[in-house]
Amino acid sequence: MGNRLSLEEIAVQLDSPNSRDRLLALASLREVPPVDAVPLIKKVLDDQHLPVRSMAVFALGVKPTEECFPILIKLLETDPDYGIRADAAGALGYLGDIRAFEPLVRSFYEDTVWLVQFSAAVALGNLKDIRAHDVLMKALDSQDVLLQQGAIAALGEIRDLEAIESVLRFAQSSDWLIRQRLAEALGYLPSAKTVAALNYLSKDSHPQVAAAAQISLERLERNER
Repeated sequence: MGNRLSLEEIAVQLDSPNSRDRLLALASLREVPPVDAVPLIKKVLDDQHLPVRSMAVFALGVKPTEECFPILIKLLETDPDYGIRADAAGALGYLGDIRAFEPLVRSFYEDTVWLVQFSAAVALGNLKDIRAHDVLMKALDSQDVLLQQGAIAALGEIRDLEAIESVLRFAQSSDWLIRQRLAEALGYLPSAKTVAALNYLSKDSHPQVAAAAQISLERLERNER
């Protein structure tokens, strides 16, 4: 076992008055099977220390059991803290349960906080469901740069070939992170226009954009064989 804590020790640490102890206890659940981890995670879902709650919500996304989905949906739809709603959206993306599609779409349209909308858009990408097209196009038209980044990445994740024209307009964005997200996403969207755009981006002045474009060109080439 080495330095690994037992479940009993983790449970005791989660009850510690010191928030750092509780965070460390959550971190030590990394190696614990979901069925044993989730009851312990639930102990701190209402923790008064926000970073502890946030980490617990995230943990539900990577320790899937039958209980996780309904808990995360409830947090997404009703929690008063927008950071927790955003965490719940992100965790639902990790969970990869297709039942989250409608709740995430609803959150994107109805939640007024950009961070929740961003997390919902990214999570919809993780679900890899082409039905997210309309939501992601709306995110793409947002004035918020982060929302645009999330939408571009997600459109690549859902392999949305219909979105190629719409995302290509970002090839000359002044924001290098947007150009990088575009270069990454285009690797999943094969077309003649995509290859031309990637050749252009592979000469980008920012090294990370150029490298991402090169990787995407290689990916497209491999998939053609």
